[in-house]
Amino acid sequence: MSISRLRRGRTKARAKQQHDAAAYVLPPTVSVDALLEKGSDHRFRALVNDLFTVASRMETVRAHLGARMGISGPQYSVLVAVAHLQGERGVSVGAVAHAMHVSSAFIASETGKMARSGLLLKQPNPEDRRGVLLSLAPAGRLRIDRVSPEIRAINDLFFGVLDPQSFAALSAAAGALVKGSRKAVHYVNAVESEPPAALDATA
Repeated sequence: MSISRLRRGRTKARAKQQHDAAAYVLPPTVSVDALLEKGSDHRFRALVNDLFTVASRMETVRAHLGARMGISGPQYSVLVAVAHLQGERGVSVGAVAHAMHVSSAFIASETGKMARSGLLLKQPNPEDRRGVLLSLAPAGRLRIDRVSPEIRAINDLFFGVLDPQSFAALSAAAGALVKGSRKAVHYVNAVESEPPAALDATA
């Protein structure tokens, strides 16, 4: 085969690949009417990308604030949640887990670490002797107080673009997404727990 024919063959193959790539149209990734705009899911895809970006940036901020306090990002969230919920008597492990949408085992583990490091206090729950009530130790209060100006500054920058109406709408939408995402995770867990044979049979 001549060099010119070889080049023409490569050119045709490349053109076919480009045509095939250009011709592909992503099937709709949602089917709920409220999530489609004139039958298109373009706005939904943009929303998903935005949510991934926001989640990543929130994790960056959390890790930074945790490091400023000498703890991990997740521990920072737990410490702030306890401070927010403890009131005068303290707060139970279950209540913190419910507020943060995580397991009680995770909260028990992380608060145990912070109690041993002197940031949290654990006291018997007078209403349930099997449980404990969590509250900030003086050292925990001091660390939060030292970083509070930076926490406010970052949160103002992050969320200050919202007006009262959009903040209320976002709060309501986030609460709804927590419920919807729980159902989605349950579905994923159920699928992943099925044996391969069962998956093949439903394909």
